[in-house]
Amino acid sequence: MISITPVEGLPEIVEGTDLGALVADSTQLEDGDVVVIAQKIVSKAEGRVVRLEDVEASDRARELAANWCDPRESEVILRESTRIVRSRNSLVIAETAHGFVCASAGVDHSNTAEPKTLVLLPVDPDASARGIRDSIGAHTGRKVGVIVTDSFGRPFRRGTTDVAIGVAGLAPLLDLRGTADRAGSILRSSQVAVADEIAAAADLVRRNKADGLPVVIVRGLTVSGDGEAAELVTPAERDLFR
Repeated sequence: MISITPVEGLPEIVEGTDLGALVADSTQLEDGDVVVIAQKIVSKAEGRVVRLEDVEASDRARELAANWCDPRESEVILRESTRIVRSRNSLVIAETAHGFVCASAGVDHSNTAEPKTLVLLPVDPDASARGIRDSIGAHTGRKVGVIVTDSFGRPFRRGTTDVAIGVAGLAPLLDLRGTADRAGSILRSSQVAVADEIAAAADLVRRNKADGLPVVIVRGLTVSGDGEAAELVTPAERDLFR
Protein backbone atom coordinates (compact mmCIF):
# COMPACT_ATOMS: atom_id res chain seq x y z
CA MET A 1 0.00 0.00 0.00
CA ILE A 2 1.26 3.45 -0.90
CA SER A 3 0.80 6.30 1.56
CA ILE A 4 1.33 10.01 0.88
CA THR A 5 1.71 12.03 4.06
CA PRO A 6 2.54 15.73 4.45
CA VAL A 7 4.94 16.82 7.18
CA GLU A 8 3.08 19.44 9.20
CA GLY A 9 4.28 22.19 11.51
CA LEU A 10 7.46 23.16 9.70
CA PRO A 11 8.76 26.68 10.44
CA GLU A 12 9.45 29.40 7.89
CA ILE A 13 12.67 28.43 6.13
CA VAL A 14 15.57 30.87 6.16
CA GLU A 15 18.97 30.84 4.52
CA GLY A 16 21.25 28.24 6.08
CA THR A 17 18.47 25.92 7.28
CA ASP A 18 19.56 22.27 7.25
CA LEU A 19 16.52 20.80 5.55
CA GLY A 20 17.67 17.22 6.06
CA ALA A 21 17.98 17.74 9.80
CA LEU A 22 14.64 19.54 9.89
CA VAL A 23 12.86 16.67 8.14
CA ALA A 24 14.60 14.11 10.34
CA ASP A 25 13.42 15.92 13.47
CA SER A 26 9.87 16.42 12.19
CA THR A 27 8.83 12.91 11.13
CA GLN A 28 9.68 9.24 11.52
CA LEU A 29 11.31 7.93 8.37
CA GLU A 30 11.74 4.37 7.13
CA ASP A 31 14.15 2.86 4.64
CA GLY A 32 12.72 3.19 1.15
CA ASP A 33 10.69 6.33 1.87
CA VAL A 34 10.77 9.07 -0.73
CA VAL A 35 11.01 12.57 0.73
CA VAL A 36 9.40 15.04 -1.67
CA ILE A 37 10.41 18.65 -1.05
CA ALA A 38 9.04 21.77 -2.72
CA GLN A 39 11.67 23.78 -4.54
CA LYS A 40 10.62 26.97 -2.77
CA ILE A 41 12.05 25.96 0.63
CA VAL A 42 15.18 24.50 -0.94
CA SER A 43 15.83 27.81 -2.65
CA LYS A 44 15.16 29.75 0.56
CA ALA A 45 17.57 27.54 2.50
CA GLU A 46 20.22 28.11 -0.18
CA GLY A 47 19.74 31.87 -0.22
CA ARG A 48 18.29 32.00 -3.72
CA VAL A 49 16.18 35.04 -2.90
CA VAL A 50 16.40 38.42 -4.65
CA ARG A 51 15.08 41.74 -3.38
CA LEU A 52 13.65 43.89 -6.14
CA GLU A 53 15.18 46.99 -4.59
CA ASP A 54 18.59 45.53 -5.45
CA VAL A 55 17.71 45.04 -9.13
CA GLU A 56 18.13 47.58 -11.93
CA ALA A 57 16.09 46.85 -15.02
CA SER A 58 17.77 46.84 -18.40
CA ASP A 59 16.21 48.19 -21.58
CA ARG A 60 15.47 44.60 -22.66
CA ALA A 61 13.69 43.97 -19.36
CA ARG A 62 11.60 47.11 -19.76
CA GLU A 63 10.65 46.03 -23.26
CA LEU A 64 9.71 42.56 -22.04
CA ALA A 65 7.68 43.87 -19.10
CA ALA A 66 5.88 46.57 -21.10
CA ASN A 67 3.03 47.57 -18.79
CA TRP A 68 2.31 44.05 -17.59
CA CYS A 69 4.70 43.64 -14.67
CA ASP A 70 7.56 45.24 -12.76
CA PRO A 71 10.50 45.48 -15.19
CA ARG A 72 12.84 44.53 -12.36
CA GLU A 73 11.11 41.17 -12.21
CA SER A 74 11.62 40.81 -15.96
CA GLU A 75 15.28 41.60 -15.44
CA VAL A 76 15.64 38.73 -12.95
CA ILE A 77 13.88 36.40 -15.38
CA LEU A 78 16.31 37.40 -18.12
CA ARG A 79 19.28 36.75 -15.83
CA GLU A 80 17.95 33.28 -15.05
CA SER A 81 17.29 32.46 -18.73
CA THR A 82 19.45 31.12 -21.50
CA ARG A 83 16.74 32.04 -24.01
CA ILE A 84 13.21 33.37 -24.12
CA VAL A 85 11.04 30.78 -25.85
CA ARG A 86 7.79 32.77 -25.96
CA SER A 87 6.33 35.83 -24.28
CA ARG A 88 2.84 37.29 -24.23
CA ASN A 89 1.69 40.05 -21.92
CA SER A 90 2.95 39.06 -18.47
CA LEU A 91 3.62 35.42 -19.43
CA VAL A 92 7.22 34.52 -20.26
CA ILE A 93 8.27 30.99 -21.16
CA ALA A 94 12.03 30.64 -20.86
CA GLU A 95 14.77 28.03 -20.88
CA THR A 96 17.01 27.95 -17.82
CA ALA A 97 20.64 26.93 -17.52
CA HIS A 98 19.35 23.57 -16.20
CA GLY A 99 17.57 22.96 -19.52
CA PHE A 100 14.13 23.47 -18.00
CA VAL A 101 11.57 25.22 -20.19
CA CYS A 102 9.11 26.84 -17.82
CA ALA A 103 7.20 29.97 -16.93
CA SER A 104 9.37 32.91 -15.85
CA ALA A 105 12.50 30.71 -15.82
CA GLY A 106 11.28 29.43 -12.46
CA VAL A 107 11.35 32.91 -10.87
CA ASP A 108 8.46 33.17 -8.39
CA HIS A 109 7.03 35.88 -6.16
CA SER A 110 4.43 33.75 -4.32
CA ASN A 111 4.89 32.53 -0.76
CA THR A 112 8.00 34.62 -0.20
CA ALA A 113 8.89 35.57 3.34
CA GLU A 114 9.10 39.30 2.56
CA PRO A 115 7.23 41.60 0.16
CA LYS A 116 8.94 42.60 -3.10
CA THR A 117 11.21 39.58 -3.13
CA LEU A 118 11.62 36.82 -5.69
CA VAL A 119 12.67 33.21 -5.21
CA LEU A 120 14.89 31.62 -7.86
CA LEU A 121 15.46 27.95 -8.69
CA PRO A 122 18.38 26.24 -6.96
CA VAL A 123 21.62 26.51 -8.92
CA ASP A 124 21.93 22.70 -9.01
CA PRO A 125 18.72 20.98 -7.84
CA ASP A 126 20.26 17.50 -8.12
CA ALA A 127 23.09 18.56 -5.81
CA SER A 128 20.48 20.02 -3.47
CA ALA A 129 18.65 16.67 -3.38
CA ARG A 130 21.89 14.78 -2.70
CA GLY A 131 22.80 17.13 0.13
CA ILE A 132 19.39 16.75 1.78
CA ARG A 133 19.54 12.97 1.39
CA ASP A 134 23.00 12.84 2.93
CA SER A 135 21.87 14.97 5.86
CA ILE A 136 18.81 12.78 6.46
CA GLY A 137 21.03 9.70 6.39
CA ALA A 138 23.47 11.24 8.85
CA HIS A 139 20.69 12.15 11.28
CA THR A 140 18.56 9.01 11.01
CA GLY A 141 20.62 6.24 9.44
CA ARG A 142 17.76 5.72 6.98
CA LYS A 143 18.23 5.21 3.26
CA VAL A 144 15.63 7.35 1.53
CA GLY A 145 15.07 8.90 -1.85
CA VAL A 146 14.74 12.66 -2.20
CA ILE A 147 12.89 14.56 -4.91
CA VAL A 148 12.90 18.34 -5.24
CA THR A 149 9.78 19.47 -7.09
CA ASP A 150 8.37 22.51 -8.83
CA SER A 151 5.11 23.27 -10.63
CA PHE A 152 5.37 23.25 -14.42
CA GLY A 153 2.86 23.76 -17.19
CA ARG A 154 2.61 21.36 -20.14
CA PRO A 155 2.41 22.17 -23.86
CA PHE A 156 -1.21 22.50 -25.01
CA ARG A 157 -2.55 21.51 -21.56
CA ARG A 158 -4.27 23.73 -19.02
CA GLY A 159 -3.06 23.91 -15.45
CA THR A 160 0.18 22.92 -13.78
CA THR A 161 1.49 19.75 -12.18
CA ASP A 162 4.52 19.15 -10.02
CA VAL A 163 7.59 17.62 -11.65
CA ALA A 164 10.99 16.54 -10.36
CA ILE A 165 13.76 19.09 -10.82
CA GLY A 166 16.17 17.38 -8.41
CA VAL A 167 16.57 13.68 -7.58
CA ALA A 168 18.77 11.57 -5.31
CA GLY A 169 18.54 7.98 -4.16
CA LEU A 170 16.32 6.60 -6.92
CA ALA A 171 16.33 6.19 -10.67
CA PRO A 172 14.19 8.97 -12.17
CA LEU A 173 13.34 6.95 -15.28
CA LEU A 174 12.02 3.41 -15.67
CA ASP A 175 13.33 2.25 -19.03
CA LEU A 176 11.05 -0.37 -20.56
CA ARG A 177 12.70 -0.43 -23.96
CA GLY A 178 13.48 -3.96 -25.06
CA THR A 179 10.85 -5.55 -22.83
CA ALA A 180 7.67 -7.17 -24.11
CA ASP A 181 4.10 -6.00 -23.60
CA ARG A 182 1.22 -8.39 -22.79
CA ALA A 183 0.86 -9.27 -26.44
CA GLY A 184 4.55 -10.09 -26.76
CA SER A 185 5.47 -7.02 -28.80
CA ILE A 186 8.84 -5.50 -27.98
CA LEU A 187 8.67 -1.97 -26.62
CA ARG A 188 10.92 0.40 -28.53
CA SER A 189 10.52 3.78 -26.88
CA SER A 190 8.68 3.36 -23.56
CA GLN A 191 10.27 5.20 -20.66
CA VAL A 192 8.31 6.11 -17.52
CA ALA A 193 9.14 9.34 -15.70
CA VAL A 194 8.89 7.78 -12.24
CA ALA A 195 10.24 10.82 -10.40
CA ASP A 196 7.69 13.10 -12.08
CA GLU A 197 4.89 10.69 -11.18
CA ILE A 198 5.96 10.73 -7.52
CA ALA A 199 6.22 14.52 -7.58
CA ALA A 200 2.70 14.87 -8.96
CA ALA A 201 1.28 12.35 -6.49
CA ALA A 202 2.86 14.15 -3.55
CA ASP A 203 1.27 17.42 -4.62
CA LEU A 204 -2.19 15.88 -4.16
CA VAL A 205 -1.90 16.37 -0.39
CA ARG A 206 -0.80 20.00 -0.65
CA ARG A 207 -2.99 21.43 -3.37
CA ASN A 208 -3.59 24.60 -1.39
CA LYS A 209 -0.16 26.25 -1.46
CA ALA A 210 -1.23 28.57 1.35
CA ASP A 211 -1.37 25.63 3.76
CA GLY A 212 2.42 25.55 4.00
CA LEU A 213 3.09 21.84 3.47
CA PRO A 214 6.35 21.83 1.50
CA VAL A 215 7.53 18.35 2.55
CA VAL A 216 5.68 15.12 1.80
CA ILE A 217 6.66 11.53 2.60
CA VAL A 218 5.72 8.89 0.03
CA ARG A 219 5.90 5.38 1.49
CA GLY A 220 5.29 1.93 0.05
CA LEU A 221 6.84 2.44 -3.37
CA THR A 222 9.33 0.01 -4.82
CA VAL A 223 12.12 2.28 -6.00
CA SER A 224 15.67 1.36 -6.84
CA GLY A 225 18.81 2.67 -8.44
CA ASP A 226 20.13 6.19 -8.32
CA GLY A 227 20.17 9.05 -10.74
CA GLU A 228 19.49 12.71 -11.36
CA ALA A 229 16.57 14.77 -12.56
CA ALA A 230 18.86 15.99 -15.34
CA GLU A 231 18.16 12.63 -17.01
CA LEU A 232 14.53 13.75 -17.47
CA VAL A 233 15.48 16.77 -19.54
CA THR A 234 15.26 16.38 -23.30
CA PRO A 235 17.89 18.41 -25.18
CA ALA A 236 16.52 21.48 -26.89
CA GLU A 237 15.35 20.82 -30.42
CA ARG A 238 18.22 22.82 -31.84
CA ASP A 239 20.64 20.25 -30.39
CA LEU A 240 18.80 17.07 -31.40
CA PHE A 241 19.97 16.93 -34.99
CA ARG A 242 23.59 17.97 -34.69
